[in-house]
Order: sequence, then structure tokens, then C-alpha cells
Amino acid sequence: MAHTHLQIKKNELAIETGISDYAGDEAAHSHVHGKETRVSWALLATLAGGMLLLNSVIAPWFYGKESQLPQLLAMAGAILLGLPVVIHALKSILRGEMHMDELVALAIVAAFATEQYQTAGVVAFFMLCSELVETRTALGARASIESLIKLTPTKAQLLKDGSEQEVLVSSLRPGNVIRVRPGDNIAADGQVVAGLSSVNEASITGESLPVDKVPGMGVFAGTTNLNGVLEVQVTKAGGDTTLGKVQSLIIEAEKTRIPIMRIIDRYVKWYTPTILMIAFMIIFFTNDINRAIAALVVSCPCAIILATPTAMVAALSAAARLGILIKNVANLEIAGRMTAVVFDKTGTLTTGRLYVTKLTPAAGVDAAELLAAGAAAEQMSKHPAARALLNLAKEANVSLAPVENFQEVPGRGVRALVNGSQITVGREMFLKENKIMMGNITDPAMHEEQGFSTLYVGKDDVCIGWIGMQDKTRPEARAAVTELLDSGIKRVTMLTGDRNEVAHRVAAELGCTDVKAHCLPHDKLAIVEQIKAEGHNVIVVGDGINDAPALAAGDLGIAMGAAGSDVAINSASIALMSNDLRRLPFLIKLSRKTRTVILQNLCFGILFIVIGVGAAAVNWLPPIFAAMAHFGGSLIVVFNSARLVRYGEELEHVENISINKN
Repeated sequence: MAHTHLQIKKNELAIETGISDYAGDEAAHSHVHGKETRVSWALLATLAGGMLLLNSVIAPWFYGKESQLPQLLAMAGAILLGLPVVIHALKSILRGEMHMDELVALAIVAAFATEQYQTAGVVAFFMLCSELVETRTALGARASIESLIKLTPTKAQLLKDGSEQEVLVSSLRPGNVIRVRPGDNIAADGQVVAGLSSVNEASITGESLPVDKVPGMGVFAGTTNLNGVLEVQVTKAGGDTTLGKVQSLIIEAEKTRIPIMRIIDRYVKWYTPTILMIAFMIIFFTNDINRAIAALVVSCPCAIILATPTAMVAALSAAARLGILIKNVANLEIAGRMTAVVFDKTGTLTTGRLYVTKLTPAAGVDAAELLAAGAAAEQMSKHPAARALLNLAKEANVSLAPVENFQEVPGRGVRALVNGSQITVGREMFLKENKIMMGNITDPAMHEEQGFSTLYVGKDDVCIGWIGMQDKTRPEARAAVTELLDSGIKRVTMLTGDRNEVAHRVAAELGCTDVKAHCLPHDKLAIVEQIKAEGHNVIVVGDGINDAPALAAGDLGIAMGAAGSDVAINSASIALMSNDLRRLPFLIKLSRKTRTVILQNLCFGILFIVIGVGAAAVNWLPPIFAAMAHFGGSLIVVFNSARLVRYGEELEHVENISINKN
């Protein structure tokens, strides 16, 4: 009914108010309290009207059938219950809006005019009960979304001039330092400057395993500090935080509409006149206004109007619980129709971090010497390969000598003076350019064919060995690709800028159907366009940074690991706040399940109206029972949609099992 449209506006306002709470606005709390009070008064008035109607039925037993008291009680109940429905319908008409609940208002007025006060009251009572149940169920379906609003505290402990003072979160600015105690929710995005702790980031990433935080690491607003005291330098506050952006985008998603909703809106202006014509025909042929009233009540298409929005809100809730940010509900609707998935390799299918997997010293050289020389020369570099070397040296407790005359040639390698020797680390061509002898390394190209990225280490003018590195695939990647293929995806393509050997090793390991190596950003874009030209609906999955053109070119762009990344959140249609690839097959299943639920709701709603109007016309459905049937029909649709809220709980269960095993 039209109250549904009104309620959606109320829900939007409630979330917007929540964002004001998040910003620390105390006035917003009283506004929310005021709205809750009005809902409570509406419930109280409905119950009072219901009691008046019940007393009008019981009164003849005590005061006799000749008493006017039952009629007066029924009139009072009908006015108390029917007036809000009629007033809302009149306001809608005056605004030029047709929401179809004008049919119920007309039925109430007709029953009241013919002195059928009990009928008018019962019809209005069940309409209001329907609205209240819809409201409560919709709020329940939104629980995981609205909980985001409450995650960020309204107060923070600001450190200033060596002292601590409590301030409103809305007053925080980048550069401020705040103290976060165990059990507190973090008030802003920032960087840890002091302290050690574990932080639960499930509210942002959907991952329930806590993350250890040390100085230099980032934290997000709305996450929970578990066991240590942290001092955090604020980098983003208020609506600029990751949580703030997530909240804003979810609100925008709820305001968008999918094609099937637009179709309903297109034909709404024809529906009310058609039903009114049927009602007049019933009166004309039967001369029974009660049948017409019943037809008006049962034909108010609450079930049809609720079919799509309730399912979409429930699906958005399920997605948000697992860290899937859907910016437009239309994207959720089309996800189930995808036939091809294009993955970027680095940082998406793989961890994006290099690991040392092989140390091969030259004859007469110790492996520890090779590692010590290479790691010492690389200790001034920020390249991922350098970090991998340094991590291994740290794990092996290898002490690094100080370096002098450090030089780095981007994309080639580094040179430095270590303990009086010139150490050169880099690609084969870089060492040859520096006139370093490579003859003591047997078949130096062989290991690259096995999928290694290699660094050669030269000492003075002789190569002392090579170091093999690999970017490991994500542990869940193989299962996710298999699940995508099992769900009906016909093509899984991996794109990478790596060499053919590395690309084919990773693709074979994961079970991708095809792979393209040596891809630059514009090459990825061309490949996506080619796959679309072959008739596929394409999902493009990347990190949202160097994949932005390809993400935009796909029918659906999904950014991985978007927590904390404005680029990733803004560049894709859907953002996965964590790096868990199992979210992808879940998203496709959720889309298909949502579409199924919507079709179930629509078919039920149409069938309900057709059968109900027919039953009213032949006098099988009195007005009071028509109101009860309408109420029941709305409940069936709402509860059918609400099933989606719990969809995907098995994925959370799997995560918890893996955490316990660890």
C-alpha cells in the first residue's frame, strides 16, 4: 500500500539521521527518539481502536441489542482507525500521487457512509496492522545495514599537549591523535602511532578473524579494539572515513530502482481506475455495496508493491553482513545474469606479495652468504622484491651489514657497497649491463620457465647466485573459481602483466579457462570489450587502481579489498571490503535467489488480487474477511523476502571453522 512508499522515506530519513549520529550530532539522537515515539503512538492508537471495535461486539451481551452503545463504540473505533488512512490518501491525491491505497480509503469511507462502522473499523485496523508489521519486518531486514550507523562512538579521547580530553567525534580533524582503549570502537580512520593490539574489522571487511595492529598500520572507524591500548593519528574523520562512505553508498543503493520496479510504476496510474470500474460494475450487477467494498480492499496491491523493495532491502542486508558493498540495486539484479568473469591476477587471485621460494647459490657460495648480500643491498629499497628478501632475512636471523653508495634503477635493480664489496641485485640484463660474469650460473633461464620471478646477485664482477620469488595464490581462489564454473559461468579469464610462464602456472593452478599475459591497462580494456563482443555478460574483478578502465568496461565491475581505498570504492559497481574470493560466487547466488524471491512475490500478489476480486464479486469474501486476507497476503510477501536476510550464513560458519582450526 502507499504507506510502504511513506515508510521507505521514513527509513531513509532514519539512516540519514544515523549518519548525523555518526558525526556526533547530539540533536540527531532526539530526532530519532521523536520518530520512535511517533511510531509508538501509532501502535497505541491502533490498539485503542481495536479495543473499541472489540467492545462494540461484546457490548450487546451486556446492554442488550436495543442499546446504541455498540454503534457508538464502533463509530469511535472506525474514526480513530480510519482517519489516518483517509487523510494520507487525500494528501497523496492533492500532491498528484497515486499509490493505490486510495482504494482502501474509498472502501473505508463507503462503509462508514452506509453506517457499517464495524466493517470500516476492521478494514482500517487490518490496514494499519499490515503497515506496522511491514515496518517492523523492514527494520529487521535492515538490521545489518543500520548497525553500521551505531558502530562509531559519538565521543573520542583526544590527546593534546600530553593530556587526554573527551571530545565529540564531529570535532576530530586529520592530524589529531586519539587514544583507543580495549573494548572501544575506533572513532576515525587513522594510523597507529603507539601501542599493540588486535582489532576486529568484521564491520568493514566481513572477516571475523581479528587483525594484529602495530605502529605504522592503518585502522578503520567503526572497528573494535580488543585487547590493548592504541594511540591513533587521525587521517579521515566523519563522512570521509571508509565506514562513512559505506553508509552513504548503501543509502544511495536503497534509493535506486531496478527495471521491474519501474515497470510497476509505469502502470500504476491505470490500476486504480480499472479497479474502480470493476467495483462499479459489481454494484451495478449485484446492487450490493458490501461486495464492492470487499473488492476495493482485497485489490489494494500491497503484495505487488512490497514484492521487490522488501526482497532488495533483505538482499542488501545479507550482502552488507559479508562485506559486499552494492552501490546500485540494479547491479545486484544483473549479477545473476553474468556468463564470464575476468580476473586481474596480482592482488586479486594472488596475494600481491612476493615470497622467496628458492635460493640457488653458485658453486662455492653458501646460501646464507647469498641471502645476506642480496638483502643488505636491498634494505634501502621499497620494491616488493626487496621486502620479500628482507622478510626472509629477518625470519632467518641474518644480520644485515650497513650499505654505502646505494643506487636504484627503477624496474632493473639496485647497486650498493656492502662490506667493501660492490653488490648488484636485479634482472639478468641489469647484471650484464654492469659487466658481471654470469657463466658460473647453469642455464639461467630454466627457472623462469617454472614460473619464478628471479633476482640475480652479483658480488664485484661475479654472479654468486639467484633468488626465485613467487606471488602466492589466495588459499580460497581455486575453490572460488570452481564454484563460479559450477554456478553456470562459462568463461573465467585471467589477465596479467607477468610473463607467459608465470601467467600459465597460476591459471593452471586455479583452473581458469583462459589466460592473457603481458597485459597493459589498455590491453585489459580491449580484451574485456572483445569478450563482450562475443556475446558474454562480463564481470571484471580487480583491485580498482590500475584496473579502473577494465572495471568500467565490464557489465559489472567488482573491486577487491576496497576497505580504506577511495579509488577502489568509487571505481567499481560493487566493492568487496575484504579479499575473500568466496564472496563472488555468493554474490551471483544471492542475485539469482533474490530474483526468484521477487518473482514468487509478484506471482503470489497478482494471483491473490485476481482470486480475491472474483471471490468478492460472488459474495464469498465479506469486507472484514477481505481485510484479514489482505493483511495475511502482505505478511506472506514480507516474510518470504525476509528469508534473504539470513542467506549466506553458511559462509560465515565456514569462516568460523577455519578460524578455530587455526
